[in-house]
Amino acid sequence: MKSLALAAAISLAATSAFAGSYVAPVMEPVVVEEAASSSSGGGVLVPLIALLVIWAATR
Repeated sequence: MKSLALAAAISLAATSAFAGSYVAPVMEPVVVEEAASSSSGGGVLVPLIALLVIWAATR
């Protein structure tokens, strides 16, 4: 009789834990910002300086 009462109490406690319906978690979208480049000629400046140095060394 004790085990029947214990089983009834446990089953009642377990049903209250699942009383609500399942709701899928809402995930916020991840915002990725692209870093702005300071200038578009940054990749050209170094080779131009290297050519200028080579040109000056050969003169």
